[in-house]
Amino acid sequence: MLFASVTASANDEKSTTPNVAIAIHGGAGTILKSSMTPEKEAAYRAKLKEAVEHGYSLLKQGVKGEKAVVETIKILELSPLFNAGVGAVYTFDGEHELDASIMHGGTKNAGAVAGVKTIKSPIEAALLVMNESPHVMLSGKGAEAYAAENGLEQVDNKIFDTEFRKQALDKAKARMAQASTGYGSQQGNERFGTVGAVVLDSEGNLVAGTSTGGMTAKRYGRIGDSPVIGAGTYADNESCAVSATGHGEYFIRYHVAADICARMKYQNVSLDEAANTVINDVLVKAKGDGGVIAIDKLGNIAMPFNSKGMYRASISTEGVVTVAIYKD
Repeated sequence: MLFASVTASANDEKSTTPNVAIAIHGGAGTILKSSMTPEKEAAYRAKLKEAVEHGYSLLKQGVKGEKAVVETIKILELSPLFNAGVGAVYTFDGEHELDASIMHGGTKNAGAVAGVKTIKSPIEAALLVMNESPHVMLSGKGAEAYAAENGLEQVDNKIFDTEFRKQALDKAKARMAQASTGYGSQQGNERFGTVGAVVLDSEGNLVAGTSTGGMTAKRYGRIGDSPVIGAGTYADNESCAVSATGHGEYFIRYHVAADICARMKYQNVSLDEAANTVINDVLVKAKGDGGVIAIDKLGNIAMPFNSKGMYRASISTEGVVTVAIYKD
């Protein structure tokens, strides 16, 4: 009888243990194994694994989804490997303008910052806006002032400098100088790059967050999809949470993140079908490149992309870890 009681208790505990899951991305684009050194590939895989495992461990501890998303993305923001934070691309004028957003699927609350230059962690600032501000998006100097007033770390814009991104700027500007077409049409693969995370937390909430340095050689205060709720980031407990990466103008025009959630909610299709339809049908027909990470209320994960590669990782509700870069 004692054995039976212990067994029953263990089974009860197992059945009441909440499921959690996480997926992250580090950008999409022309990412080919033939152009990647073994050392660089190993570095990408290690950083993706570090970030996704950290986020998952927080979720398993019962940390709220929004906190897990922010802490996961901060690891990627601090890495020069990705176009966010320290690895942010350069604007045409040789600076860095950063964007980020976060959304909670239970409350539908959201926060974003756009075009900021002196905030060390843009995703942390987006969370601040979501939790403390009556607004959804703050931009430029106003966002920086609000972050500073609320104790977020401020830095010199030059801490985001990297030689790799400077070379990308030089290449993009050289193409611009030779092109006869207007601004923006000479963009190469440098236009890609974002980091993001989506989670199902222990309370059953879905949360999505995205952070980026934007597009290489961008001008005139250009803002992409990453801070735009519904385009680069969206979460709804009734459907899914999505973070996008790719050519932001297309993700804005086609309302990509929210469209995926809406298809699940109103067409009653699976997460996989909704995400793949938008990325590999709607966007392909529009000639828009990129991908998404998405998670639904059951912990199902989808990570479709229509580019050559996408840095991505996930941990399922069963604890299965996946880290991948290329199409296959």
